[in-house]
Amino acid sequence: MPRFSYISHLQCPKCKKIYAHTEKQHLCSCGAPLLVDYDIDSLRAQWHPEDLQIRGTSLWRYHELLPVQSAHHVVSLSEGMTPLNSMPKMAESMGIKHLLMKDEGSIPTGTFKARGAAVGISKALELGVKSIIMPTNGNAGAAWSLYASRAGIQATIVMPVEAPEITRKECTIAGANLYLVDGLISDAGKMVAAELKEAPDLYDASTLKEPYRIEGKKTMGLEILEQLDWQVPDVILYPCGGGVGLIGIYKALRELQRLGWIGDRLPRLVAVQAEGCAPIVKAWEEGRAESEFWPHSKTVAFGINVPKALGDFLILEALKATEGYAIAIDDETVLQEQQRVARLEGAFICPEGAATFAAARQLRDKGWIKAEETVVTLNTGNGLKYPNTVQSDAPLLKPGTKLNDNRHKTK
Repeated sequence: MPRFSYISHLQCPKCKKIYAHTEKQHLCSCGAPLLVDYDIDSLRAQWHPEDLQIRGTSLWRYHELLPVQSAHHVVSLSEGMTPLNSMPKMAESMGIKHLLMKDEGSIPTGTFKARGAAVGISKALELGVKSIIMPTNGNAGAAWSLYASRAGIQATIVMPVEAPEITRKECTIAGANLYLVDGLISDAGKMVAAELKEAPDLYDASTLKEPYRIEGKKTMGLEILEQLDWQVPDVILYPCGGGVGLIGIYKALRELQRLGWIGDRLPRLVAVQAEGCAPIVKAWEEGRAESEFWPHSKTVAFGINVPKALGDFLILEALKATEGYAIAIDDETVLQEQQRVARLEGAFICPEGAATFAAARQLRDKGWIKAEETVVTLNTGNGLKYPNTVQSDAPLLKPGTKLNDNRHKTK
């Protein structure tokens, strides 16, 4: 008989120890994050691509491959099935025949973080969690606060004072306990760890310290493949901080292979970082399996300002397995590309998303991306959440004044 979810267990990707998904779990005893596994053999016989045709457009259309066992516990704001837009003018400027953008700016809360929050909060509700705590660079905290309020769960959020101001307001209006730190997300993480020692009943929702955020993020990969009629693109570029989305997309691809919905060929995954914070790029260039802490990190693409990712070994494994790439982009180039996307394609994207376009351009120039390939960039959020990335200099006119040659200028 079909089940709502075919979740089987949790497993450590390092030591392979197995954990029950029916209890609250965080890291493995060896310190690695846990990943969700599914009964793919049973699911393969019960679930087929055509079954999706009559379903709604939220990410819960893939509920068999998500960890929540009962529809009763689903907490949703109709997140998912964001546009996969053709970018013909950008493609022409780069010399790429097929350039597409997965645009997460239209999702609830304005960023892809809503995906992880929807699934993470839903599973927390199913496990009986009453209160969560997490460090954040802003957008994840905002999303988890809003979804937690919908679920009746109390959220405590700790974020750097330099995080986008709008994310503070989202946390506050959702009723979260918000704390600002004069430091980086790594400093916020240390404060959360200290609080958990004092209040062990709090549920640690830090990146990859609970197993279910990644399951929400992987739906980006499921959607991309469905939107391409299960035809695998050649390249997917992802702005990489904690890297949960990239890990999730790779996980989705592997699960689709096991289901038999796609063949053996996988897209080459690209981790895009900022020059001011590029630990994954450094580790990849040096051929290492894990990254080192990046000191004094700073970038205008604040969402990828993560000096050390807990899942770094999983990111690097995905790049290696797909013959991918890791590349760092400087802030000036990020802002230039953000402006170019708006002026050529009419899309106000976030700086992290702009970094993926800059990376595609540079990788095309290197010849790593070929002209005839199908390339997908991930825009992870709405540019309106980063108003300080654009400076507007408009003349102030008295009523009745002729416009003449005064024109709106964007720096």
